[in-house]
Amino acid sequence: MREITKEVYLKWYEDMLFWRKFEDKLAALYIQQKVRGFLHLYNGQEAVLAGALHAMDLSKDKMITAYRNHVQPIGLGVDPKRIMAELLGKATGTSQGLGGSMHIFSKEHNFYGGHGIVGGQIPVGAGLAFADKYFDRQAVTMCYFGDGAARQGSLHETFNMAMNWKLPVVFIVENNGYAMGTSVERTANHTDIWKLGLGYEMPCGPVDGMNPIKVAEAMYEAIERARRGDGPTFLEMKTYRYRGHSMSDAQHYRTKEEVEEYKKIDPITQVLDIIREKGYATEAEIEAMDQRVKDHVAECEKFAEESPYPDLNVMYDVVYEQDNYPFIPHRL
Repeated sequence: MREITKEVYLKWYEDMLFWRKFEDKLAALYIQQKVRGFLHLYNGQEAVLAGALHAMDLSKDKMITAYRNHVQPIGLGVDPKRIMAELLGKATGTSQGLGGSMHIFSKEHNFYGGHGIVGGQIPVGAGLAFADKYFDRQAVTMCYFGDGAARQGSLHETFNMAMNWKLPVVFIVENNGYAMGTSVERTANHTDIWKLGLGYEMPCGPVDGMNPIKVAEAMYEAIERARRGDGPTFLEMKTYRYRGHSMSDAQHYRTKEEVEEYKKIDPITQVLDIIREKGYATEAEIEAMDQRVKDHVAECEKFAEESPYPDLNVMYDVVYEQDNYPFIPHRL
């Protein structure tokens, strides 16, 4: 694995802080009814992405996830201004404003969604890995899903085929403790989700998902195993979300004290503590990073707000085939 240097820590801090503030801004825009539909935020889980990106080969490795999917494409290189525009339903968004919060895609940056169907991305992730194996691309797919999706039957079918064919895929369950409002303890008679891999003799194990160093180490080992042809790995990232399942979640299933306990091991704070402890940045330099993040988020908001909505015909074009005649509503 590449060394975790001073530059890496500084990048982790600025990236994770940006992702956090980006999501906070989306929450504010949602309250203003500028983001419609559902909105699932990533606050608290940033170390899972930061560590993975450090271990990946971003020139060819792929990523696919569920509907909590705004910051992953940003980490892979998608312009965050376009992500925010997509959430505001604007034509400059990644899908011309037609995909919205739950369906961000960028084939150019190897990000394949953004899937609203719970667990729907699990077999798709294996399919991406199958294609890479078939065409000998030496690429690995990171397939993410939540603890609720881990209870879907498609997971077992996918695990069986992935092991049988030794597919180059890393399955990652982001266990943030709750499937919507249902705790892990209430979804099965075991709480160690990683043990599901044992039934398929798939390498598997738990990872401290609040620490990007631990994530990077585990992901690197899994990625290299897949790249050399030894098949998949199943990792359980033990993490936590500070906000509700979505913005409409009243969070009656947990206490404020529980949330505050997890904030004591906030991934951003952990990295910042190391930066200060090792003298990687002065307080003035940290303040400068904070200001850059604030300015960048403001730029994204300004771009999204000022972008036009897509033309109505665009919505018809992606749903109905025109066959060289104008759209006529009564034909539906």
